[in-house]
Amino acid sequence: MSSKLFSPLLIKNITLKNRIAISPMCQYSAIDGFANDWHLVHLGSRASGGAGLVIQEATAVSPEGRISPGDLGIWNDNQIEKYIQINQFIESQNAVPGIQLAHAGRKASVSAPWEGNKKLDATQGGWQTVAPSAIGYHDNEASPVALDANGIQKVLSDFKSATKRSVQAGFKVMEIHAAHGYLLHQFLSPLSNLRTDEYGGSFENRIRFTLEVVAAVQTEWPKDLPLFVRISATDWADGGWNAEESVQLSKILKEKGVDLIDVSSGGAVSHQQIPLGPNYQVPFAERIKKETGILTGAVGLITEAHQAEEIVASGKADLVLFARESLRDPNLGLTFAHDLQVETVWPKQYERAKQ
Repeated sequence: MSSKLFSPLLIKNITLKNRIAISPMCQYSAIDGFANDWHLVHLGSRASGGAGLVIQEATAVSPEGRISPGDLGIWNDNQIEKYIQINQFIESQNAVPGIQLAHAGRKASVSAPWEGNKKLDATQGGWQTVAPSAIGYHDNEASPVALDANGIQKVLSDFKSATKRSVQAGFKVMEIHAAHGYLLHQFLSPLSNLRTDEYGGSFENRIRFTLEVVAAVQTEWPKDLPLFVRISATDWADGGWNAEESVQLSKILKEKGVDLIDVSSGGAVSHQQIPLGPNYQVPFAERIKKETGILTGAVGLITEAHQAEEIVASGKADLVLFARESLRDPNLGLTFAHDLQVETVWPKQYERAKQ
């Protein structure tokens, strides 16, 4: 049968062979920000498993921007070498390597999930966190330091340098992380941004920092390569960032040259109330696509081939990104092709298992 999920998608000068993308998923397995063979196998197996786009986990633009001590980083030229190897393998499997650049802000300096996601102090290998305002994510934790003008300039400079290294490393898609309660989202949300300067208060002020990060990245990112921004479409909390503001921001990002909005939700505040269920975030991607005309990616509890096919075929989103489902099945692209009875190219080494 013909399948929209398995149709190619051209963005700028890059063609994705299908609409199946691997979401950035932290592995908490780096040392001092350096990738290792775990990342090669993890990312490489999703490429050989048939995905069109493989986006590397939230990669910190500075040491203090990491969520955990085990996060990947791209603040050091020496970190580039392993990424080159990983990206060359991804491309050898006819997939496109992407990177998500991130800064965790006040949600930084925590232990890995299997160590309890606990806030780390200096004696435990933690560090001082920064944010738009000096309010912690949890009431009982040490407050972050509110970024001053110099601090903001440092973050912008870090994103610019990280982008330059990303180009050298051979990434072909760039995603800026402005979701899930991390630093850029902290500026967007009135629940975490209580500033009274040009970065706080009005919608125009709260989006200013995100737009400045986009502009900083664009000074180093090639104009012919795709640029994505991941947003949380709503905070799922009263008085927080909301779907209307997400539409407005997406419209502006499109005007600024962003190619696709990767539409997630939540993460800004610990008291959020998320109504989890299959496709629960898809309506946000659909609305942004319809009201702005920008390409969108849908995420969240999308687990089956026919479900993903329907999202793309009905025009709700242009790309479907998979996280947990791709952890359960690294060969997601091959599995979905089989489920939809679509002919797709398998790695030669695996062809004898095709029938």
